[in-house]
Amino acid sequence: MLKIYNSLTRRVETFEPIVPGKVRMYVCGMTVYDYLHVGHARMLLVFDMVARYLRARGYELTYVRNITDIDDKIIKRAHENGESIDSLTERFIRFMHEDMAALELEPPDHEPRATQSIPGMIRMIEALIARGHAYAAANGDVYYDVSTFPDYGRLSGKRLEELHAGARVEIGEAKDDPADFVLWKAAKPGEPSWPSPWGPGRPGWHIECSVMSTDLLGTYFDIHGGGMDLQFPHHENEIAQSCGATGDRFVKYWMHNGFVRVNSEKMSKSLGNFFTVREVLKRFRPEVLRYFVLASHYRSPLDYSDQNLQAAKSALDGYYLALRGLAPAAGDEGREHAARFHAAMEEDFNTPKAFAELAALATAVNRARAAGATARANALAGTLRDLGRILGLFQADPEEYLKQAAPAEAAGGALDDAQIEALVARRSEARRQRNWAESDRIRDELKRAGVILEDSPSGTTWRRA
Repeated sequence: MLKIYNSLTRRVETFEPIVPGKVRMYVCGMTVYDYLHVGHARMLLVFDMVARYLRARGYELTYVRNITDIDDKIIKRAHENGESIDSLTERFIRFMHEDMAALELEPPDHEPRATQSIPGMIRMIEALIARGHAYAAANGDVYYDVSTFPDYGRLSGKRLEELHAGARVEIGEAKDDPADFVLWKAAKPGEPSWPSPWGPGRPGWHIECSVMSTDLLGTYFDIHGGGMDLQFPHHENEIAQSCGATGDRFVKYWMHNGFVRVNSEKMSKSLGNFFTVREVLKRFRPEVLRYFVLASHYRSPLDYSDQNLQAAKSALDGYYLALRGLAPAAGDEGREHAARFHAAMEEDFNTPKAFAELAALATAVNRARAAGATARANALAGTLRDLGRILGLFQADPEEYLKQAAPAEAAGGALDDAQIEALVARRSEARRQRNWAESDRIRDELKRAGVILEDSPSGTTWRRA
């Protein structure tokens, strides 16, 4: 049975959907004012993996991932750029979708935008005021009164006394208590605003996800996911708002992926130690980044470096070398590997353990090929590709994958396929004439160009290093 670590209870629990056979999942998406970085990519790839596995397991999944297209950072960036908020957000939504397509993320079933959900936010705030959980301040802001929600802090493990000790009231705020948080912000000159019962203004960040999730998935749904950095205050505040407004339990299982680190520090825009997806994909293929992210357990820290990406590339190359020249076929071969792969995934999506089984399966493919057992090799290769599909891996044509230049090489004028084929043909002719010096010279030339030759009784094949 599938087991998931529930951040709310801090233990691994057997996954039992609220409605048998159906899963409803909400993941906090992007705030669209800049390019996606590798930290964002990890979150997106982790929950893409979760969605793929749930569907492969037979669940009917409804996957919602929102877009935050109005908040303080967006307003600040648009002002710095001297452009409209719509111009900024539309541009970065387009860039975001381009990056997601490059990473071959399966699209969510729904992708709501905050600015399209304002009426629902106003209704939820009105419900919170009516239930005694929120209050309108004299300056037009509306705040959530955390003292009215006894479970506040349960997700993050923070106590209200701690929050009081660390809280401060910013200039212009009119909250009754430093720990209270804003639901509606009164309009300021030059900022976008919408009409409301409390005057023109705009929503606070936290209320956006409460409304977009419950509007599409109901007041109690199965999984809410996001990065570990959202646990507090964002997800903590979502719980308080949603439970306070509806009286329901909101979410059954909370999932949080770990940080991406650079030199032992969390990768983030605020620290300036981030690498955009676009920068990484100039040097590595998207599938390499996917492999790098998924090879670590989703809850563990992930150390980003070129060396670790290069190691991921080498490992991925090994799988495609195992699949090269085979015709993957259906069959029972490899069923023990498949059973162990699924058992690993059932353990809170234990991808490192699952990858170890994929590596063992690739080794079995190579052994069968070396023994001349072609039918067995093809059947094992079929199992390898089928399991890889669940993770979004190993689906390219092996020959094309191994001959394709890395992005940086293609941009730097690497030898194209026709040039390589011509050199290979010249070398084959030199070998036929027993001109070993010329054969070795061409091999060395190709090696310097990042091309590896592999001779066999049936001829010479090549791949890019």
